[in-house]
Amino acid sequence: MRSARTKNLPSVLGFPEIVKLNMQSPSEKKAGIYTYMAQWPISTIAWSVRHDKKSRLAIGSFLEDYSNKVELVQFNPDTSDFTTDTRLLFDHPYAPTNLMFFPSEDPMNPDLIATSGDYLRLWEVHDDHIELKALLNGNKSSEFSSAITSFDWADFDSRRVATSSVDTTCIIWDIEREVLDTQLVAHDKEVYDISWGGFNIFASVSGDGSVRVFDLRDKERSTIIYENPVRDCPLLRLEWNKADPRLMATVGMDSNRVVVLDIRFPTTPLLDLSKHKGSVNAISWAPCIGRQLCSVGDDSTALIWEVLGTEFPSENGGNLEPLMWYGSGAEINQVRWSSTELDWIAIAFLNKLQLLKV
Repeated sequence: MRSARTKNLPSVLGFPEIVKLNMQSPSEKKAGIYTYMAQWPISTIAWSVRHDKKSRLAIGSFLEDYSNKVELVQFNPDTSDFTTDTRLLFDHPYAPTNLMFFPSEDPMNPDLIATSGDYLRLWEVHDDHIELKALLNGNKSSEFSSAITSFDWADFDSRRVATSSVDTTCIIWDIEREVLDTQLVAHDKEVYDISWGGFNIFASVSGDGSVRVFDLRDKERSTIIYENPVRDCPLLRLEWNKADPRLMATVGMDSNRVVVLDIRFPTTPLLDLSKHKGSVNAISWAPCIGRQLCSVGDDSTALIWEVLGTEFPSENGGNLEPLMWYGSGAEINQVRWSSTELDWIAIAFLNKLQLLKV
């Protein structure tokens, strides 16, 4: 990382019991940067949070085909190498729109992965295989379901998963009972992203260009806290700061700006971060403390911002310089900050998963 101050099918796999080791080439072994080469373009990434599965990630493919893949990847910080087991790779219908592991550090909890796409699916991880545990369909009147654009798994109540859909609705699932708990018509157009902000509270962004906050205790109402000033421009990404629930960040379509919101000051951005030279594709808050935000985009850069210390909305947010930056070899489409190993950030571009030590 540098200081700013001074988007082919998988090859045939071998025997399922074989564990393969991904060795980085000398050009990939840079200080603090570790690269895993997947067999296909990567669309989504997720960190495991279990104490007994540290430095484990899941990666999802992006293939223009019905058949896609999800693979588990284990990183060894001591040797700087990645290990994968072909038994822990599974087929996924369509490219997954999001991946998340069961949000608990306790190894006594089940080892689960949730994926979204045509349905919300739960997969159980075993030592030598991964099996489908549940397929959740929000359309009770049909065997088909509207595409799920994203989801968020509540770390404060691991029974609850919130999904967003192109049919303008958001659904709260009770995954313990494997049933739909609540379904809300959330927006006027497609809902593209969703994020929990606390118990009973979540927010979503949509093709209608708004950020709306919902309280499940009053399901008939929502609060619009921000609207994209660019007319008829969707908001595509949203992440609520889990460490500081006053703050959330959102990104519009084809926009180089990251808008940071403080819910105490609705409609007016706290910061407008505009140092990317291309469209921003993903954002991730630093866990636990929540002082920093990482954004990645089509300009092949990952930027880390120091966002706290600003107490009131500012018209000068566009002048804020990133705290650190990293340049990749291609457009970066995903970023995830590890919630358990706080100095690790995962990014994805082309068929590369890169871990950045910050």
